[in-house]
Amino acid sequence: MKKDFSKYHTFAVCAYGESPFLEECILSLKYQSIKSQIIMCAPKNTPFLDRIAKEYDIPFYIRGGEPNIRDDWNYAYDHADTKYVTLAHQDDLYHAKFAEETLKCMSHYKKPLFCVTDYLPIKLVTLPNRDINCRIRHILRSPLKFRTLSNKPFVKKLVLMFGNSICCPTVTYNKGVLGNTIFTSKLNYDIDWDTFYLLGKRDGSIAYVDKPLAYYRLHNGSTSKEFITNHKRIQDDEIMFGKFWSPKMVELLMKIYKKAYKNYDE
Repeated sequence: MKKDFSKYHTFAVCAYGESPFLEECILSLKYQSIKSQIIMCAPKNTPFLDRIAKEYDIPFYIRGGEPNIRDDWNYAYDHADTKYVTLAHQDDLYHAKFAEETLKCMSHYKKPLFCVTDYLPIKLVTLPNRDINCRIRHILRSPLKFRTLSNKPFVKKLVLMFGNSICCPTVTYNKGVLGNTIFTSKLNYDIDWDTFYLLGKRDGSIAYVDKPLAYYRLHNGSTSKEFITNHKRIQDDEIMFGKFWSPKMVELLMKIYKKAYKNYDE
């Protein structure tokens, strides 16, 4: 029988529309090596989401209103009543050991703000495989391997200075330390990057599991693809780099970054 950690950890699934990958995501949470709470939240109800919630016996909470990343994430995060919360994105998958490894890791830190794991991207025509963007982000996260330094302000900034090295579906938040409603950024696409930057200013560590325990799906219907197409991501990336660098350095980094957007067209 699985160990029951449902009093301590919740997967809050952020759902909307009719994602063909939602059931796979939920099954990957159901098949975890330890038991966690699973809830699903959405801005609006649909027959599809209602059916999924009933079929998999998942508490389903409806925010009411138009889809909005900030409001949707805060709503899901706030509805979790456990100390630790993972916002599961409906298109992504989780390794069976994700929750177990994450909670074990966080127990080794005096005051973890949140925990990050490594990940692998999934594209429609390939199995999970480390592409160039994933390799670069893995390198940028490497300072977090040094546990004794992971609470230092410079280290928490370093892993974000050259881009957002943290893949948001892999993050488990310590609600006991952070409190409610943590997504306060005014940015649209880079709300996660900005949130990690703002949370990193608080006293505490960023815990890190250097194992690929989540699988991040890249496809034409993803939010990432949508924001690249309408150029909102470019605007947000420029703002975020401006928090760390001079205008000339921002210009250089953006030239490099724009090439990375092509991954969504492959």
